[in-house]
Amino acid sequence: MAEAMNEGEYQKRAETAFRAVEKALRDIDADVVDCDWGGDVMTLTFASGSRAVINTQRPTRQIWLAAEGRGYHFSFEPASATWVEQKPNGLELFSTLRQVVANEARLDIEF
Repeated sequence: MAEAMNEGEYQKRAETAFRAVEKALRDIDADVVDCDWGGDVMTLTFASGSRAVINTQRPTRQIWLAAEGRGYHFSFEPASATWVEQKPNGLELFSTLRQVVANEARLDIEF
C-alpha cells in the first residue's frame, strides 16, 4: 500500500508525471495523437477519434486513467518511485500508457 503524502508532494509528483507524458508525445503529429493538458486533466485524442483521459484525484492522491473502455487508479509507490495500480494487476502508469498509445496509434513511445 502506498504511503500517504501531503498535498504539495502529491501535486509535484502528479505534475512530473503529466510533464513526462507531454514530453513523450511532443514530437508526434497532433493528427496522430493530440495531447491536450489543462489543469488536472490531460486528454489524448487519437486519429480514430478514441480518447485516453488522465486526471488527478486529489482526495485519494492518485492518478486515474480512462482508456480503451477501462479505468485505472494509480498510486505513487515511493520505494520504486512509480505510479502503480494497486488492484488487480499492479500495472504501472507509464507502461500502461505506452500500451494504450501502441494499440491506438501504432506508435512506440518512451518515457
